Amino acid sequence: MIAENLDVEHNKTNAVGQNMYQLITKLYPICRSITGNGFRETLNIIKDYIPLEVHEVPTGTEVYDWTVPKEWNIKDAYIKNSQGAKIVDFNDSNLHVVNYSVPVQQKMSLDELKTHLFTLPDYPDWIPYRTSYYKESWGFCLTHKQYLELQDSETYEVVIDSSLETGHLTYGEYFIAGETTEEVLISCHSCHPSLCNDNLSGISVAVFLAQHLSKLSLHYSYRFLFIPGTIGSVTWLCHNEAQTRNIKHGLVLTCVGDGGKFTYKKSRQGSAEIDKIAEYVLANSGKEYEVIDFFPYGYDERQYCSPGFNLAVGCFMRSPHGSFPEYHTSADNLEFVKPEYVADSYTQCLSIIQILENNKTYLNQNSKCEPRLGKRGLYRAVGGQAEEALNELAILWVLNLADGEYSLLAMAQRSGMAFNVINKAAQALLKHDLLKEI
Repeated sequence: MIAENLDVEHNKTNAVGQNMYQLITKLYPICRSITGNGFRETLNIIKDYIPLEVHEVPTGTEVYDWTVPKEWNIKDAYIKNSQGAKIVDFNDSNLHVVNYSVPVQQKMSLDELKTHLFTLPDYPDWIPYRTSYYKESWGFCLTHKQYLELQDSETYEVVIDSSLETGHLTYGEYFIAGETTEEVLISCHSCHPSLCNDNLSGISVAVFLAQHLSKLSLHYSYRFLFIPGTIGSVTWLCHNEAQTRNIKHGLVLTCVGDGGKFTYKKSRQGSAEIDKIAEYVLANSGKEYEVIDFFPYGYDERQYCSPGFNLAVGCFMRSPHGSFPEYHTSADNLEFVKPEYVADSYTQCLSIIQILENNKTYLNQNSKCEPRLGKRGLYRAVGGQAEEALNELAILWVLNLADGEYSLLAMAQRSGMAFNVINKAAQALLKHDLLKEI
């Protein structure tokens, strides 16, 4: 049973956390973007863990109101002073270049250069992360300390050795077939460069969830997407519109590696099964958490939840985007995320999946008064342990609420008993033909 396997996995979270952190460490140096070789390199590393199917969509492809952009790649970039010293160097940090910068090779004054420079005055040692995906431009990001050292009298040599050409948008997909064609979608954006929490933590948790689920017998089928933000989900939805009718539940994973409280953003539906399960899991996790309503800004949940699809896809996070100062800066690094935090996020996601897999609705087959449990071995003959008495109470709750309306989750919530206790009682009653799944 999936429940038993997941319980075993919970006892291994320390090892899993270290393994997830190692994957984050491998991916951290890569200069990713919404297209290009950095994204492909990332997928190739993920393929060492799970058998991804890689898709390439040509530049210029129309996807609803969007168009797949030109492919961007970069080899080098720097700013040199008049003495020939590199004062800003892409090789020191790939955040130094505004992502999707067009090629540049020229000399200019500081006044000319300033309009292309970005810093964080409030955090003078950090490099900001900036992009220019859909407007051809260029720029450099640097620490504010570096910026203050620039001299008005200098002439600076500016080089960005990049290409913006006809190519492809790339994304990875991994499908695990279950007993039913109904699907659970797990999606994460995989396009940011060296940002550990906003990007790499979600990738890592998704990879290890996929790796674990691939070994189990599952009720639902599971589809994992590793996509560039926004344009990736728009492209996948456009090319797989018919497939979306099979998606019954979904999670977008992001920012799951920091030490902040858990945050779950509901789907647009607001009361979908995934919303209820995620809130129940967090409420019973013993951890600090917050559940927030859907709003049409954030990550790819806003595409999956657009009115033409309205899929039951929520967003699972720790600290939400923009709520921590390290967000979209060089401080979102390997010191900011911790193995124990990604392991904890992984555990909560497994708990959500465990309930999804087992949250059935049943009908009592002996609904006129209680059935005689003793003759079926479901009621102890002699007083026993408190846990046994609890199980008997769970049996009585299940029998009473199994009217075809209550799911097991609803039973757990009304009874105040743990979901796994209610589920175990339901499985015992099923064996004795006292319940029927509907």
